[in-house]
Amino acid sequence: MKRTFYFIACFGFLLLWSSCRKDFEFEPSTGQLEFSKDTVYLDTIFANIGSSTYNLKVYNRSNKDITIPSVSLNRGESSGYRLNVDGTAGKAFYNVEILAKDSLFIFVETTYNTTTNPLTNNEFLYTDKIDFDSGANHQSVDLVTLIKDAVFIYPNRDGATGVVETLTFNVNGESIDTDIQGRELLPDELSFTNEKPYVIYGYAAVPNGETLTVNPGARVHFHANSGLIVGENASLKVNGDLSTDPMLLENEVIFEGDRLEPGFSDIPGQWGSIWLFQNSTDNTINYATIKNAGVGLIVDGNPGGPSDKLTLSNTKIYNSSNYGVLARNTSITGENVVINNSGQVSLALTQGGKYNFTHSTIANYWSNSFRQFPALLINNFVMDASNTAFLYELTEANFNNCIVYGNDNPEFLIDEIFDASIDFNFKFTNSLLRFDNSSNNYSGSNYNFNDATHYEGIIFNQSPNFKNVTENDFNINEDSAAKGLGNSFFANQVPLDVSGTDRTASPDSGAYQHTTF
Repeated sequence: MKRTFYFIACFGFLLLWSSCRKDFEFEPSTGQLEFSKDTVYLDTIFANIGSSTYNLKVYNRSNKDITIPSVSLNRGESSGYRLNVDGTAGKAFYNVEILAKDSLFIFVETTYNTTTNPLTNNEFLYTDKIDFDSGANHQSVDLVTLIKDAVFIYPNRDGATGVVETLTFNVNGESIDTDIQGRELLPDELSFTNEKPYVIYGYAAVPNGETLTVNPGARVHFHANSGLIVGENASLKVNGDLSTDPMLLENEVIFEGDRLEPGFSDIPGQWGSIWLFQNSTDNTINYATIKNAGVGLIVDGNPGGPSDKLTLSNTKIYNSSNYGVLARNTSITGENVVINNSGQVSLALTQGGKYNFTHSTIANYWSNSFRQFPALLINNFVMDASNTAFLYELTEANFNNCIVYGNDNPEFLIDEIFDASIDFNFKFTNSLLRFDNSSNNYSGSNYNFNDATHYEGIIFNQSPNFKNVTENDFNINEDSAAKGLGNSFFANQVPLDVSGTDRTASPDSGAYQHTTF
């Protein structure tokens, strides 16, 4: 009984105490707000593409509950910036409350609309302010972002139905409709320069019989689920060149996503792929970086043409959420190629074909999730829906003065379905390989490392001493097992490494000649 009386008395006291408080008697602010930063930098964006969301924290350090009479963008409703104040979106807010010793978040985004604000320069700083109160109590925080102009390539959209244009392919004379959003490049779009970046929505297709030329220093950006398709009898010529500044890469061609904020610089899977379609021809890619795709390169068909389907040189392919290069019954010559960080396989040579890689570094240090395949996969078949295998000839798959390594073991898989009537030819020469078969999981003639028809001058499982695999830096140093491993015959075929250093005097294996670091 006493305990019940005590509880009722205490409860009544609390009600009386709370009724006397002035918790919700707010006073106007007096210009003494504090901010988590005096300028909100929204990094770099393309015109007409929205930014990421950035935040600003506003503090009330006083012992009083206050209201801010107004919080607004200085440019008003015409501003390209957008605010969200304590959960409410808009460009102007009134009587914004902050409790004593408390704070509130303001979230900031921007899109620069060239329809209402035409660009006069290829890039410029776009600024505004968030104004807090006015008169003697006025305070402000600056907003700054760098706007880049670009050449935008996107499919048409039906104004009445909203249906987006899709691609139709010609394959061996047959017209095939697809649901791939995109359009063919126009004649005046078949030469990409370094004057402005290119931003592609959907898939841009090189028309039948045409050539897309990408000149030194060009920057090509793809929106989500977008990419480039090189159609039948069409060609891709990426004519990058060696850069003098390894940070700026001013002469290299770069293919990546369209999010320019630093947080997106190494995120895999931001866009689709560069797809060298069946019956495309004479494709060359030189001094390029292909990064953050789903599949960096898809190369399909035509293994026995008069020239290789793709000549890939001095090119780096990083951060592909699935495959770095997916080759399907095709032909590729690769020199000074560096591939790393692929969710499945860095270099997948499937359904047979014809391949020659010299002084290349094929690595996989993927750490975003579990991967079940090695850095390098070679096979001679494809399985259909009923699990029936269709076999193809592997006329050659040669790896000369290469490194095949990664954070798994083994890092190459020779997956052959044997048929005495078809060729299955491969050879590793003067290469550093990661393959530890101590558990005896791999057997057969393809893993007989004493067979000089398949393996010659090989070093297994010794460290290549890469400089920084997490930053895709595959330079090697003087302690690398690849130092001096290269064969001079192949080095003379590719006398300069991917950085332009002469390797002929004492060639190392891999794409880089060793340096001191």
